[in-house]
Amino acid sequence: MRPADADRPVLRDFGGGAFGVYVHVPFCATRCGYCDFNTYTAGELGTSASPQSWLEALRGELATAAAEFGALPSATPEVSTIFVGGGTPSLLGGDGLAAVLDAVRANFTLAADAEVTTESNPESTSPAFFERLRSAGYTRISLGMQSAAQHVLKVLDRTHTPGRAVAAAKEARAAGFDHVNLDLIYGTPGETDADLDLSLDAVLAAGVDHVSAYSLIVEDGTALARKVRRGELPAPDDDVLAARYERIDDRLAAAGLTWYEVSNWAADDSARCHHNLGYWDGGDWLGAGPGAHSHVGGVRWWNVKHPARYADRVALGGLPAAGWEALTDEERYTEHLMLTVRLRTGLPLADLAASATPALDRVLADGLARIAGDRLVLTDRGRLLADGIVRDLLD
Repeated sequence: MRPADADRPVLRDFGGGAFGVYVHVPFCATRCGYCDFNTYTAGELGTSASPQSWLEALRGELATAAAEFGALPSATPEVSTIFVGGGTPSLLGGDGLAAVLDAVRANFTLAADAEVTTESNPESTSPAFFERLRSAGYTRISLGMQSAAQHVLKVLDRTHTPGRAVAAAKEARAAGFDHVNLDLIYGTPGETDADLDLSLDAVLAAGVDHVSAYSLIVEDGTALARKVRRGELPAPDDDVLAARYERIDDRLAAAGLTWYEVSNWAADDSARCHHNLGYWDGGDWLGAGPGAHSHVGGVRWWNVKHPARYADRVALGGLPAAGWEALTDEERYTEHLMLTVRLRTGLPLADLAASATPALDRVLADGLARIAGDRLVLTDRGRLLADGIVRDLLD
């Protein structure tokens, strides 16, 4: 039975600003112990879904979304950025990822200078893979390195070998990619300062122009959470995480990589991930694929998660949304503050509610932020406490 129109989101006028497309690839060869993303191994899916059925459903969803936008006075928006994430998009291979980009192009107009990123697992890449992506129109590669220490990768249940991420980054650069990112995770149980230094040495040797570094978060429902709960592994220590963050920032800054968001460093403006900046700046985007989230004109919706059910919903017509909500002014203010405070450019003081003035005074007095022109900008110490600062400003 087709879902009633009242049960699905209605695309609103996106306002004419930057517009992005996120594509979720839900497939993984194995499940990492720390990951709570919407991903599935072949064994978990069985015959219920495949990359081929997923791609066909993706094409259907993109066509439906483009038709919905086309009915608006503003017409179909030009796409400024595309980000293919997962899961493990590189499992699709070069031809599969080229088909994904073709599916977006078939339904949306890409800006002449559109940023097109795909995430990749180092083990499922090769020089030929990167060359195929470059010829297809991808402009940016993001590689999941996490660590250069074998025992740390083992705790995270990562399957790639320690040196493969650096080799893959160099292969991507050789294929013509100017913009290559390496992801790090720090604070894994058993990681030492020497392990982190080994990882940073490897990152800098790779010659990439962007690094993302995230503290390990033990997510409920993951294998890692179960091990911590049973006492098999210690929980990450906040003081250790803070020290590791400072160590990362010092090394990257000395190498010419400057933070522009609390967890992201880039060599220059062109190296920044403009797709993610669209999220942090409160932009609009279409999320396509199982479990993907979208935001257009103050309306947010999220797709059904399982690839088989996702394909079934697409076949019924309409957007495959599991739920949706129109954000209130208060919710939009909260999200704007939470995201914008984390940026090096800071939060416009004019965007702060008058009720936040006492908290603002405390943040400034404690040296956690400073006033730079008409903006509130975190200090180095403030970056370590960004989430707490946001809570104070919202109270």
